[in-house]
Amino acid sequence: MSLFVFSAILGIIIAIIDVVPMIMKKMPCYSIIAAFFHYFFVTIVIVNTDIPGLPWWLKGGVIGLALMLPMLIHVGHDDKRPIPVITANAIILGTVVSVATHYYYF
Repeated sequence: MSLFVFSAILGIIIAIIDVVPMIMKKMPCYSIIAAFFHYFFVTIVIVNTDIPGLPWWLKGGVIGLALMLPMLIHVGHDDKRPIPVITANAIILGTVVSVATHYYYF
């Protein structure tokens, strides 16, 4: 399996993990779709990026949080309560992507 196909499949899995709680909370459809595509593409970026000097286990959390910052600023403008949850999701799911990639693909 190529690295891109692996990252796309992993991206779908990670995106589903992120949106299931959103669906259960009956959040707006546009928010669910946006979160799905965000985590799908973030996973592809994490898997296919190498940052020299950064340990493999830290790479996903750092990239996930960095790519989530614009959304945090946008969401935090109106309501600051979801910021810790969104931040934790970005770090945890990014780290899960790094771990899954390290142990499954490499």
